[in-house]
Amino acid sequence: MAKQATYRVASNPFGFRKRELTVLFAGDSQTNPQHRIGPKVVDYYLLHHVLSGRGVFRMGDVELALGPGDSFLIYPGKLFHYVSDEMNPWRYRWVAFSGSSAAALVRDAGFDPERPWTHTGEDKAPGERCRAIFEAFRERSGSASLAASGHLHLLLASLREASGDSAPALPRPGTHSEELARQVIGYLSTQYAEPITIEGMAEALGYNRAYLSRVFKQHAGVSPATFLTKLRVDQGRRLLRERPELTVEQIASSVGFQDALYFSKQFRRWYAQSPTEYRSAVGDALKMK
Repeated sequence: MAKQATYRVASNPFGFRKRELTVLFAGDSQTNPQHRIGPKVVDYYLLHHVLSGRGVFRMGDVELALGPGDSFLIYPGKLFHYVSDEMNPWRYRWVAFSGSSAAALVRDAGFDPERPWTHTGEDKAPGERCRAIFEAFRERSGSASLAASGHLHLLLASLREASGDSAPALPRPGTHSEELARQVIGYLSTQYAEPITIEGMAEALGYNRAYLSRVFKQHAGVSPATFLTKLRVDQGRRLLRERPELTVEQIASSVGFQDALYFSKQFRRWYAQSPTEYRSAVGDALKMK
């Protein structure tokens, strides 16, 4: 018996405001045999998750025969088309989104223009996340846009996890030290104000502490601990210039030093003057302008 064709779509009730990430609309459809979309282009990302049936998707030089558990991603500006099977037309759910962070988000989920699909088997999470976005828009609550963005993140995470491709790509042999140094710098630069330990960082990044410290020092010329101390001092130096209403004690605490005297000692070590002397010198320089 032929399946009854259906089509439902719900749009973001708060319009298409430009943000880092905006979910534009979501829907689901049971297609007719040989239902065809395109060839065409769109100016947003369009993710489909196949619930049942089969079809063929093509984008650029990539052509795929897809079925239940497959998801495919259409990229902005890329010519594409897709068509449902003649005997077993597919049913799918879809989500459209855009924004300045969208490209990084889909990369983190494991998608690439040369590999714009993934297979998640019988995992129901991707389909349920698509449905949740649709329902959020259909209810038109004040939190619909925020809820949809949250569900999109969880949707992409479920695609990455269920596909079995959750581990980050290993760096190329010739760039291993650079990649490790980049990870350490990124970790320290975002968490310098927190009570970081090198042991904790090494565990979080998945490396032995001694190995991590050795490779980082070979690449950066200083140990992770020294890099962190200098980073904290430099952030404190910036706050001494930009936030005159803050005390030295408040600044020390803001950049990760639990002891203001230790902050002053390290500041003098790197800049041959105390934080108070530096702040006074900056103030005098501004008065002379």
